Amino acid sequence: MLLSDPEMESSILISSDEGATYQKYRLTFYIQSLLFHPRQEDWVLAYSLDQKLYSSMDFGRRWQLMHERITPNRFYWSVAGLDKEADLVHMEVRTADGYAHYLTCRIQECAETTRSGPFARSIDISSLVVQDEYIFIQVTTGGRASYYVSYRREAFAQIKLPKYSLPKDMHIISTDENQVFAAVQEWNQNDTYNLYISDTRGIYFTLAMENIKSSRGLMGNVIIELYEVAGIKGIFLANKKVDDQVKTYITYNKGRDWRLLQAPDVDLRGSPVHCLLPFCSLHLHLQIPENPYSSGRISSKATAPGLVVATGNIGPELSYTDIGVFITSDGGNTWRQIFDEEYNVWFLDWGGALVAMKHTPLPVRHLWVSFDEGHSWDKYGFTSVPLFVDGALVEAGVETQIMTVFGHFSLRSEWQLVKVDYKSIFSRRCTKEDYQTWHLLNQGEPCVMGERKIFKKRKPGAQCALGRDSSGTVVSEPCVCADWDFECDYGYERHGESQCVPAFWYNPASPSKDCSLGQSYLNSTGYRRIVSNNCTDGLREKYTAKAQMCPGKAPRGLHVVTTDGRLVAEQGHNATFIILMEEGDLQRTNIQLDFGDGIAVSYANFSPIEDGIKHVYKSAGIFQVTAYAENNLGSDTAVLFLHVVCPVEHVHLRVPFVAIRNKEVNISAVVWPSQLGTLTYFWWFGNSTKPLITLDSSISFTFLAEGTNTITVQVAAGNALIQDTKDIAVHEYFQSQLLSFSPNLDYHNPDIPEWRQDIGNVIKRALVKVTSVPEDQILVAVFPGLPTSAELFILPPKNLTERRKGNEGDLEQIVEMLFNALNQNLVQFELKPGVQIIVYVTQLTLAPLVDSSTGRSSSAMLMLLSVVFVGLAVFLIYKFKRKIPWINIYAQVQHDKEQEMIGSVSQSENTPKITLSDFTEPEELLDKELDTRVIGGIATIANSESTKEIPNCTSV
Repeated sequence: MLLSDPEMESSILISSDEGATYQKYRLTFYIQSLLFHPRQEDWVLAYSLDQKLYSSMDFGRRWQLMHERITPNRFYWSVAGLDKEADLVHMEVRTADGYAHYLTCRIQECAETTRSGPFARSIDISSLVVQDEYIFIQVTTGGRASYYVSYRREAFAQIKLPKYSLPKDMHIISTDENQVFAAVQEWNQNDTYNLYISDTRGIYFTLAMENIKSSRGLMGNVIIELYEVAGIKGIFLANKKVDDQVKTYITYNKGRDWRLLQAPDVDLRGSPVHCLLPFCSLHLHLQIPENPYSSGRISSKATAPGLVVATGNIGPELSYTDIGVFITSDGGNTWRQIFDEEYNVWFLDWGGALVAMKHTPLPVRHLWVSFDEGHSWDKYGFTSVPLFVDGALVEAGVETQIMTVFGHFSLRSEWQLVKVDYKSIFSRRCTKEDYQTWHLLNQGEPCVMGERKIFKKRKPGAQCALGRDSSGTVVSEPCVCADWDFECDYGYERHGESQCVPAFWYNPASPSKDCSLGQSYLNSTGYRRIVSNNCTDGLREKYTAKAQMCPGKAPRGLHVVTTDGRLVAEQGHNATFIILMEEGDLQRTNIQLDFGDGIAVSYANFSPIEDGIKHVYKSAGIFQVTAYAENNLGSDTAVLFLHVVCPVEHVHLRVPFVAIRNKEVNISAVVWPSQLGTLTYFWWFGNSTKPLITLDSSISFTFLAEGTNTITVQVAAGNALIQDTKDIAVHEYFQSQLLSFSPNLDYHNPDIPEWRQDIGNVIKRALVKVTSVPEDQILVAVFPGLPTSAELFILPPKNLTERRKGNEGDLEQIVEMLFNALNQNLVQFELKPGVQIIVYVTQLTLAPLVDSSTGRSSSAMLMLLSVVFVGLAVFLIYKFKRKIPWINIYAQVQHDKEQEMIGSVSQSENTPKITLSDFTEPEELLDKELDTRVIGGIATIANSESTKEIPNCTSV
């Protein structure tokens, strides 16, 4: 299969005759990566550039869409013997709200009804890992990450790290031999990780090594400098940071004991090496190559047990200078130097031979081959023209005995592939006499991982070809269990060489929370046998956990959480709760869950519900959710405050068009729909980068400088966040006047902000043209709703010099000019051909001069006093009108006149009277953008949906 260049086209080329001919199949999507089934060679998964997952069951000839919004590199084929269906796919899917979920489905049956979610709650993005018998996921709540594991497709259980490890990051290093190796970066670490190893189920982890060095790869990925030696179980190499120095350590029992590497006795030239432990040792570079066609700095093969080749140095710490290549033939007990420069070394012929090529940016022509584990090397030329080598492909175990080297003859040339067939250098097939045996030791101790092992390998110098079963274990005998075959159990820490004591946070007398009265549990002795260790007898009985009866326990550590870990739920949607309890007999405990809205549920003999307890809230608000657990030994309570919200759809910011400097302005935000529960408002004024935060929909603010200021409000409800922005002009003083228009304008009013702004600009230009008033001293704002109306603002000059020369009297002169033009119907504009609009002054709502000066304040005070005296006089006349006969006579005459006037104005006796039903409900008024004014003696309530007129009304 070949993929076309996505910049040219999207297609697949398939050959069924080893590349002699190809057939092209065009695709409707662009492939980013492919994942082939481990057993069915025609089954392929394709991940597209737009994050969709496709499947094919005929080697890419036809494709079917499986799912959208798949997280990159988080999809996996089924594992044989664990998943029921061979075509099952595990995948991490992101929802529209940004959360991720773990789903499984079959490639030909991935409809929404056939998908399943093995984990009910949402998970962290890029956290799904399916590896061997284990499935791992991560869930973060309250800023703290929790990790879950499923062993052999059982229900998920929370991973138990030591209580105060508080991980920031976790990487699964290995799941070989029914055990998990995990690198955990704890809260106080930056460039190092701690190594933890688990029990068989992958739940309980104990510390194996602290402060392992980490680095970043080319793509930003984390690289943990830990290496598992292939071919022999239990052997690991690690680079540990000790007092700002990095040193290489080795373990033979899966991390229970570590020691430094003994340096070679002699160097490459045969001179003695003076290197005394622990001050000096051998240190190796353990990074796995990101280029699959490079041997990397360390290499081992399962077909060549005990043989490890690595780049490193001798000294007090790991160095990147003065490095060479070293080899061990006995699993890391002794080392030899084979090159004094950096070489790439590959295993040939099932690991029976080594081929080396110099690691250099310069072109090369030669390679070296060794048949005696690097003691001697034969030089071979593989190209007549020096080649810039980019990589080599060597598959240990391939019977063709061909190595493919690829590179460039020059920096501008095409790729060159060189096939190196080394079959001719083997004179014959190996026979029984060509092999020898060797014993695996750990510093002289023959028992490694509870066994005595004897391996066979080809004798050094025997230039014969190996077979598939040419090397491996010849003898394996169990050993008697000793201290080094046991590690500390969960909750215990090692003191000295072998003693395991409880950590300060762990209570060894407390059984598992799953332990119910009448059942039994295994009470740990503080020790557990290392996983895959095959020792027998000896200390095994002493350290094995003992069965004990479960004691009855009162409920303790009760928790109630939502499945997604959030404290927000949407009105009308399922809110799912999970009840957790740290201690207590679940089977004999009664649970009550009160949802806080008058509804509660009870469970007798409670057992955890994997899918959670679902409830739908019919109204928005903050609800106190209470869980209560009780048995015959005690009780416990847990409380959760849940915010139930209704999605916000629209916010309208209400601000005045013009404000006075140093005068407080009231600003409000109207949100629809109105019944949303608790909302948070974020206010920005002018150039401020930090918002003011309120729970109230209104706020008061004082502008200190003149000019145009921007006001922005954001309203948050749950995950929804909406925004509105308005401008406000700030001046020392101004005048304003309401405007009305020809009735035909209402017919053409779409009542949208853009139209109102354009009409305001048209009126402004018409006023400037008629009166020659400076443009910057006029502002026209058209109101929303019908009938169409606007407000005219007359502003002081922007130029401070002109403002100082003039005074407020000049502003009144401008007002008079504008009013004259409006009263004479001189301000007109053509809305469209044949539609002429006249602008009028709304006489009944003349706005007084708004000013901050003291002179105007005293005028306003005189007017206020006059109104008070007139009101007092009216009150006295009303009080004593019976004692003044002429008053009654005048009132009767005036009443008759009013009756006549009302009778002439009324159109008919069927004119509707005003009742409560004529008005919109108060709640509905809050949901709409309202504008209430008195125009021409008719009060109108205008909004974008309807207009109701109230006849015969002269004031509101």
